[in-house]
Amino acid sequence: MRSIFTDKVSDTMPLPEYPRPQLVRDGWQNLNGLYDYKISDSSEKKPTDTDGKILVPFAPECLLSKVKKGLKSTERLWYFKKFSLNDNLKGKNILLHFGAVDWECKVYINDAFVGSHIGGYCAFSFDITDFLHDGENELSVCVFDPTDSGWQQRGKQVNETHGFWYTATSGIWQTVWLEAVDSCYIKKLDVVPDIDNNVISIDVNLSAEMKGVKIKAKVMDGDSVLAEKTVKPHDEIKLKKYEYWSPENPKLYDLFITVSIGDKTVDSVKSYFGMRKFSIGRDNKGITRLFLNNEPYFQKGLLDQGYWCDGGLTAPTDEAMIFDISEMKRLGFNMLRKHIKVEPMRWYYHCDRLGMLVWQDMVSGGEYIGDFYAGVLPNVGIYKLKDNKYNKFSRGDEKWRRNYYEELEEMIKQLYSVTSIYCWVPFNEAWGQFDALKVCDFVRSLDSHRVIDHASGWYDQGGGDIDSMHKYILPIHLRKSKNRAFVVTEFGGYSNIVPGHTWNEKKAFGYLMFKSKESLTKAYKKLLDKQIIPIIDKGLSGTVYTQVSDVENEVNGIYTYDRAVLKIDENVLKDINSQLKY
Repeated sequence: MRSIFTDKVSDTMPLPEYPRPQLVRDGWQNLNGLYDYKISDSSEKKPTDTDGKILVPFAPECLLSKVKKGLKSTERLWYFKKFSLNDNLKGKNILLHFGAVDWECKVYINDAFVGSHIGGYCAFSFDITDFLHDGENELSVCVFDPTDSGWQQRGKQVNETHGFWYTATSGIWQTVWLEAVDSCYIKKLDVVPDIDNNVISIDVNLSAEMKGVKIKAKVMDGDSVLAEKTVKPHDEIKLKKYEYWSPENPKLYDLFITVSIGDKTVDSVKSYFGMRKFSIGRDNKGITRLFLNNEPYFQKGLLDQGYWCDGGLTAPTDEAMIFDISEMKRLGFNMLRKHIKVEPMRWYYHCDRLGMLVWQDMVSGGEYIGDFYAGVLPNVGIYKLKDNKYNKFSRGDEKWRRNYYEELEEMIKQLYSVTSIYCWVPFNEAWGQFDALKVCDFVRSLDSHRVIDHASGWYDQGGGDIDSMHKYILPIHLRKSKNRAFVVTEFGGYSNIVPGHTWNEKKAFGYLMFKSKESLTKAYKKLLDKQIIPIIDKGLSGTVYTQVSDVENEVNGIYTYDRAVLKIDENVLKDINSQLKY
């Protein structure tokens, strides 16, 4: 199946844009494009032949990769790429970056082992300076991905698509790139706004401790300098005049950091930030609400799974990423719940600059226990099941739980400075859930300035900031919580098959199926008018409708899977969204 963006994908350099907008350097080189590949048996010995060409960064299972073939649970996927350094990288230390590789990979330069990484959704890098030759070099990557035969964090990926389980994404699925740095450079830059004290806190993590290092920071609003200061690695910068960031006013400020030793500048990066505050609090009626910038703020959101009919987990183009965000905002939504997926950093950048709040799910692992009654019936016994019964929740092995913590921390640290991320969602519908209260405390220890939905939908353990309800088919009723904001974090799922724009019309499914755009629109309007709008004044603080687009057999999207057809009348969507407020 092709999307409206398929024909815009370059065979020589897909997704050519700079991949990390909050830490930008001039010296970089994109390694996306055609690679040789080989799917081999379980041996990690480098193969002597290849199966053909694969277009990176698209997974072999998807159309855009040109392979359209998945891996068996015991197989290895090998990539091979010849490259030479661009002139602007020569004479520097060279970092090799991967946006994401699913799941376990080993990296070689010129047949020498460089390093390995486990985890399918976060970025990682290696210093390959000592492995490079003058002239041409070869990058080799060996990937193992057991998909649904393993216990790892994998989201909805399966080897055989069915229901709401989707085609696997194996191997490289985000941009591969090189970066030139000095021996002392900024490895990580964290920026936290504090509107209550009119400061930003900055954390400059340098690659090496060296004598005489000086760090200068400059905050810019266009051509105007708002603040300039020589800072310590952990410091604050006072801002005298600024605007709050919000979906209605997505104001961003540029931040320039320069590192020097003596008279020599050894690193110079550009970043950005928005001045905003995310919290919960009591409104003037004493009801606990979601707050934005110290004011109650109703969040009208959508479940966003980030799948593409031609690219799988990988958007075909940067324009495609922008399309989903900008279209949902045009229709009146102000929040996307990024569902059990971590996007490339450019996606979050577009949310930052366009003004779209994000609730970020952790990727699910273990097994989906799929207890329907927990999702539709309130407060029955199983709904209150304690999640320290590890075997019940398919987390019996301690190493699985330890790996979850490792990947959760990796995700939070990678996304820590994203302006638009409002809420962390560690668990979804008890899927691989364990010790949610302890996990909530762990998330809070890593990031104390965001909201947490500790157990979205099912098996609430009474923690976090959100009283979180998933409700399909059956009526939505208000739950009152004194210390947490009540949010319907999944609902709707109303479905419609659009001939010629559906993944598989014979296997298409949805919670409630409608035959036309008109009947779907009428039902959507009735659902919001009768069940959502009346309980806002009584305590409802936000909603997450399912979903942005169809995904494979699921046809409950506002858009079709190819993003060609808007399935609900846009005027009705806009009108209802204008009513979703306090």
